[in-house]
Amino acid sequence: MAKILPPRVSEAAFRSFVAAAQNVVGKPYVFLDPDWDLTAYQDQYATTPKEVHQASAAVAPANLAQVQGILREAKQHGIPLWTISTGKNFAYGGPAPRVAGTVVLDLKRMNRIIEVNEKHAYAVVEPGVSYFDLYRHLQKIGSKLWIDPAAPGWGGVLGNLVDHGAGYTPYGDHLLMQCGMEVVLADGKVVQTAMGALPGSKTTHLYKYGMGPWADGLFTQSNFGVVTRIGIWLMPEPPGYKPYMITYENEDDLHEITERVRPLKLNMVIPNAATTVEMLWETAVQKQKRDYYTGKGPLPDSARKKIREDLRIGVWNFYAAAYGPPPIMETNIEVVRDMLASIPGARMYFAEDRVGDIGWEYRERLMRGVPNMTEYNLMNWIPNGGHMDFSPISPVTGEDAVRQYHLIRDRCNKAGFDYIGEMLVGWRDMHHIFCLLYDVSDTDEKRRAHALFDELISAAADAGYGEYRTHLDFMDRIADTYGWNGGAQQKLHQRLKDQMDPAGILSPGKMGIWPKGRSPEARS
Repeated sequence: MAKILPPRVSEAAFRSFVAAAQNVVGKPYVFLDPDWDLTAYQDQYATTPKEVHQASAAVAPANLAQVQGILREAKQHGIPLWTISTGKNFAYGGPAPRVAGTVVLDLKRMNRIIEVNEKHAYAVVEPGVSYFDLYRHLQKIGSKLWIDPAAPGWGGVLGNLVDHGAGYTPYGDHLLMQCGMEVVLADGKVVQTAMGALPGSKTTHLYKYGMGPWADGLFTQSNFGVVTRIGIWLMPEPPGYKPYMITYENEDDLHEITERVRPLKLNMVIPNAATTVEMLWETAVQKQKRDYYTGKGPLPDSARKKIREDLRIGVWNFYAAAYGPPPIMETNIEVVRDMLASIPGARMYFAEDRVGDIGWEYRERLMRGVPNMTEYNLMNWIPNGGHMDFSPISPVTGEDAVRQYHLIRDRCNKAGFDYIGEMLVGWRDMHHIFCLLYDVSDTDEKRRAHALFDELISAAADAGYGEYRTHLDFMDRIADTYGWNGGAQQKLHQRLKDQMDPAGILSPGKMGIWPKGRSPEARS
């Protein structure tokens, strides 16, 4: 690929920045070759040409002082920076920048686990710490604390949290479990948020809110600062753990499953992510589509029936777990059995019933905080598999679950793709994750996938459902759907951006938030 420059930056200014950056972090940690080291900063599953998100360079600081130094040089030379942590968020664009020519600020070298506090059950980590890193560290020191990993264990603890990610244990709402944050603002000033703002604070990672407005949320899914450290609450190992799976025979069962899950979650009979998984998700982590069907388009009903027989799964497959002393677990499981396993045709399974089942085993590990990579097998469902996740939020009602399912599934099948999705009930919401799989070597298939995603945004918004995070290519589209009162919320975000980063160097275009005068409309 040809070398490119950052937008509105001369070659002389860019060269001057590169030399300055090399002085700050060391020459080996400034990456410039578009055909070699910058390929690590591409969206490998892009449905648009790779040039759309091509970085002009990447720089990898090792500590707070180096981050400050890079921000200082970026401001002086007018260089836009796109911040990443581990860069593994491949469902939404991975390590690629939103705008071609942006320099990637890669924080993976900042990978210290600064503290593990066993008494108060928290850890303090830098951006480069993955779920695997934190899990292995806890195992090494003999900790009795559990982490809550996202499904691909190579993801970053900090990066997933600031993108509003979620997991599968009772601590699955990652932002809720965050406490204390260190942020570098665009002008290089370092801020400790909440209780950390008190010199010598004893409760930086114990009480989230501090005094005055709670600022931490401003630095999630935004481009207002660079988060360099977070505190994350960890779950004490419970005295017991018993996962279970319930299979359902009929597509229409989704309505009743969701209606019965809601009170179980609200009353915390099910304390963790209550996950209803459509059959092809369970299939794709352990089989390939060609094992059952070699034709074009969505899998036919005959093949779907054969899969269910072979894998002993349902059209819908529900996962959750009980935690605590055995008597409490058994009581809760009996309530779940009465509520969820009493739907006609339902079957309830436990660990001894699913020995050797890949789909069961990876979810059993996730619900007890053990990171793994099994879910990434989804990419093998089709040849040259790539993916984007479409992620609308739904009320926890049967009507909404069925409505969203048909809204996505029907359009997906019409466009020639398989519906592969799951619905995760949190506190009072349901995350509907649709994994759109396509052949990255097929130009027409990528075009259709891109068009389908765009269509889903409009259809979901028209039905009252908003996405909670998204791919680089669709950040502006989805931001525009949050248009109540003339887009008042987005205008607020824009006012904050203009004040906090007037030079516009931090992650331009992140979630549709642009530096003044540099929106897509202004650039056209």
